[in-house]
Amino acid sequence: MSAMSSEVPPALIGENHLLASLPSVDRERLGGQLEKVHLPLGFVLYESGAEMQYVYFPTTAIVSLSYVMENGATAEIAVVGNDGVVGVSLFMGGGTTPSRAVVQSEGYAFRLYSRSLKEEFERAGPTQSLLLRYTQALLTQMAQTSACSRHHLLDQQLCRWLLLSLDRLYTNELNTTQELIASMLGVRREGVNEAAGSLQRAGLISYRRGHITMLDRAGLEKRTCECYAVVKKEYDRLLPEISFRQQ
Repeated sequence: MSAMSSEVPPALIGENHLLASLPSVDRERLGGQLEKVHLPLGFVLYESGAEMQYVYFPTTAIVSLSYVMENGATAEIAVVGNDGVVGVSLFMGGGTTPSRAVVQSEGYAFRLYSRSLKEEFERAGPTQSLLLRYTQALLTQMAQTSACSRHHLLDQQLCRWLLLSLDRLYTNELNTTQELIASMLGVRREGVNEAAGSLQRAGLISYRRGHITMLDRAGLEKRTCECYAVVKKEYDRLLPEISFRQQ
């Protein structure tokens, strides 16, 4: 699989909230170098330890950052959507990362050569400030995800995962698979099937193979653990210019 690309019209750059939050002069400077790419479900943007040729600013795709164990098992540490950028290790001092980035919900993103973002970051202007605040928010999500997987029930973890993912989409629908969800949460597929079935019977979601629709956001928020609220509060504090869609 590979990403299909095309040039990005300036009017569409705002589809990624991080880019939209930049001052117009900074946004225009980067905008001419962006490519719009289609990211198919399961497409790997980069593997652990690989050099990053590009960074990605998702618009309608959701990308999962996860660790891969020696035995092939995976565990998600964060999700990135239209709120952010995939490839923060590039401007934080290294061109590689021990995590893996894989598309968990098919869609589109803006692709930028790594060196272009690094040059913009090193200008030490508004772009650098915004990217550093985003990185801090992402680290909070990573830490909370780790705590959640250790201390909370799978049902609660699935609610958190759904809410974080759907916050980063423009619709109430998520196109993914049980296999991918199980891989991201580090559990067996049967466990995901049981937890999703429970949420469906409660009228919170509608689920069919490869497709999840959120029916009751308030119900999901009530059923999840405190981890979702902790992450959202930190994003709101650090990135007030990025407003997450509330259903």
